[in-house]
Amino acid sequence: MMIDRRLVEYFDWWMLSLIMMAAGIGLVALYSAVNAGIGDHQTGLFAKQMAWYGIGAAFMVAAFSFNYKSYEQFGHLFYALCTGLLVLVLVVGKIVGGSKRWLDLGAVSIQPSEIIKLAVIIMLARYYARIVRTDGLQLRELLTPALITVIPFLLIVRQPDLGTALVLALIAGAMTLYVKIERRTLIGLIGSGALAVPLVWSLLKGYQKQRILTFLNPDRDPLGAGYHIIQSKIAIGSGMLTGKGFLKGTQNSLDFLPEQHTDFIFSVLAEEWGLVGAVFVLMVFFLLIIRGLQIAHHSRDPFGTIMAVGVTTMIAWQVFINIGMVMGLMPVVGVTLPFVSYGGSSVITMMAGAGLLLNVSMRRFMFEK
Repeated sequence: MMIDRRLVEYFDWWMLSLIMMAAGIGLVALYSAVNAGIGDHQTGLFAKQMAWYGIGAAFMVAAFSFNYKSYEQFGHLFYALCTGLLVLVLVVGKIVGGSKRWLDLGAVSIQPSEIIKLAVIIMLARYYARIVRTDGLQLRELLTPALITVIPFLLIVRQPDLGTALVLALIAGAMTLYVKIERRTLIGLIGSGALAVPLVWSLLKGYQKQRILTFLNPDRDPLGAGYHIIQSKIAIGSGMLTGKGFLKGTQNSLDFLPEQHTDFIFSVLAEEWGLVGAVFVLMVFFLLIIRGLQIAHHSRDPFGTIMAVGVTTMIAWQVFINIGMVMGLMPVVGVTLPFVSYGGSSVITMMAGAGLLLNVSMRRFMFEK
């Protein structure tokens, strides 16, 4: 089979470099998170994460190897499969930490709520690419994308996993705003959302309300609900300008920092590498997000453009929520830091999403005049 030379010529090495850099940062931080302590640390997690990166790289290659227009054609089948997996989780899923989020496949477990993000992005891009227009979408045209989003959203909330459900809703909202909503419809939606806040609050579980109240005042329960945020802020602040050094973070090594290999891995980075290291990590993500938006801008195909916007906003929202969470600027909702936090499903989803961005970028010549 002949390979079009233009695919190599247009390959986005800059985007690939940023992805590999983010993954490298993740491996360094994870090694410290699982090896710096004096207690019973799970050193095997580092080897597992290496394997997940290898699998994720394979998914990334697969994602950009096929013309992305094929995803538009078969996106509904992928969406149906992922939705079915979410239903299966509620029936036979594995319970960890009080939540039923994982499917046990023997040697490994997968988290369908991570994978469904890509399915929703593809489905929304598929729908919006066919109806987008300059004067904006009306309310009746938003019913289908609302249904596409609400079905997995409710299934994820049922697990419960409020953080992932929130990210899914934010991705859908960002994509919808990008394709433009008619002004009158937008005002109506904003008003309806404001009126729904009391109802949403009444539907939250007790621990979810507690997290929000703790976010507003962490010192109200410093040894309970506020413990995570307080210890994370101590770790970040103690890093000062240049940090304490690799494997020398005391909050990490003495096990004061909870979930240091997943949700709070940025705190490990900030403690050991200080403000300089933290800013460097933020710059990598900033450049990654900017590059994703550039890919969307340069695409001349509506589906490719909207899909690239969706993947980029997925990365952007998770970076924003995770770092805001560990700094005490947002409630603790259990959102991973893309490419960095430990977790197979998260790594595979992000690497596959990166593959979609590379796909759109390297095939932009197909639509150039």
